[in-house]
Amino acid sequence: MTSTTPAGGLLDRLRGAIDVLYREAIKFGVIGLLAFVVDMGTFNVLRRTLLEEKPTAAVVVSASVATAFAWVGNRMWTFRHRRNRPVHHEAALFAGTNGVALVIQAAAIAFVHYVLELDSLTADNITKVGAIGLGTLFRFWAYRRFVFAGEPIDEDTSPLADLHDRHEG
Repeated sequence: MTSTTPAGGLLDRLRGAIDVLYREAIKFGVIGLLAFVVDMGTFNVLRRTLLEEKPTAAVVVSASVATAFAWVGNRMWTFRHRRNRPVHHEAALFAGTNGVALVIQAAAIAFVHYVLELDSLTADNITKVGAIGLGTLFRFWAYRRFVFAGEPIDEDTSPLADLHDRHEG
């Protein structure tokens, strides 16, 4: 039910904005959790096999794989209702945002592993989890602000439905 008073209209818009933020945050969390599993799983497999002595390289590879997964999930599900740029532009912004998060992870691993000489797999995993946490806060803000920055469109309205409505009107 929509209010007809200016204050009621403002409240309706505020409720709608909070609802969108809530749904985006939940979906972002689901995709993030799955990307976290991909990232940590890939990291640990690489650290135990091909890149046993190269934790920073393992971070770069695992975070890159997780980023590709997260791009698809966030574009197709979390922020599918936000469109204002060509796909290649969104992808470049997404890659740049995740590049910043990747640098945070790689720097943290390199510092703990090489400077503090805490070179166990356990130390690397604890460091990586903490760095992912910091990067996640940055990513959610940056995705909403820069990458998928278009005003939300009604998720129930497809472009075909919009064309159909124009022809009937």
